[in-house]
Amino acid sequence: MFGLRSLLLTALAGFGAVFTTLWVRDIARKRGRPVEAGGSGDDQAHPSARPGIPSLAQTGIGFVTNFFDTLGIGSYATTTSIYKLFRLVPDRLIPGTLLVGHMWPTVAQAVIYITIIEVEMASLLLLIAASILGSWLGAGVVSAWPKRKIQIGMGFALLGAAGLMLAKAVHWLPAGGDTLGLDGWRLAVGLLGNFAFGALMNLGIGAYAPSLILFGFLGMNLKAIFPVMMGSCAFIMPTSGIRFIGRGSYASRAALGLAIGGVPGVLLAAYVIRELPVHYLLWLVIGVATYSAFALLHSARKERTT
Repeated sequence: MFGLRSLLLTALAGFGAVFTTLWVRDIARKRGRPVEAGGSGDDQAHPSARPGIPSLAQTGIGFVTNFFDTLGIGSYATTTSIYKLFRLVPDRLIPGTLLVGHMWPTVAQAVIYITIIEVEMASLLLLIAASILGSWLGAGVVSAWPKRKIQIGMGFALLGAAGLMLAKAVHWLPAGGDTLGLDGWRLAVGLLGNFAFGALMNLGIGAYAPSLILFGFLGMNLKAIFPVMMGSCAFIMPTSGIRFIGRGSYASRAALGLAIGGVPGVLLAAYVIRELPVHYLLWLVIGVATYSAFALLHSARKERTT
């Protein structure tokens, strides 16, 4: 089992290296290329999308969202809400920015959980493979969507995320079981679920609450779900992120801020703070996410009439 764990971590490092190489090359190309006017070029002219050193605010968003993600709040809905509420990133570029920018903080979380938490490795590898396939297919679709479709997709995704966070806040999530892996029909259901989670992450639905619900109902120990959840996300993000990078469907500077601020946020939460009473903060995130969801849907409606 130690061999499988080492193999998984080596593969994760390989995915991360390929992703980072392509990201650095894309930033270098953008530095030497003038922004085209009109269409998606207008999005790329936005300050958050121009290559360069991220602002203190962009880095702070990465630190705060990933700090609380490690403590159980989730980073996707929180980051999307901040971007929409303060108009920091164009709507069309938000999904790609999340996938690209949160990649390395998520890898840091995955390494921590896979290393310290016991889980049945064969199940973990199969579930991660299903999520990779779902993310690759989903990214190919979402990265090519126009602005209005992105707004509608993210709006409903945020409403779904708010509902799942509400279920967590009022303790409706399943208590889980005592198994460290899945087999038989439970494994088949888990593979289908993780495939769907991989695809839906391209619209900004984080896997935290959905994974706890699905794998908890399937009888997995709640602690054992965390390597599955974070391991899947750590492979999903470079897989999908590469496609968003290839299409230029992300905000370079904002994503870099998430990455630079996010990794220290993860390490601080995991090794120093470890636990905080975040119940009231969770309710605040639910409210802000719900407001942002309706704001996105309203923007999509206005986009249709213009």
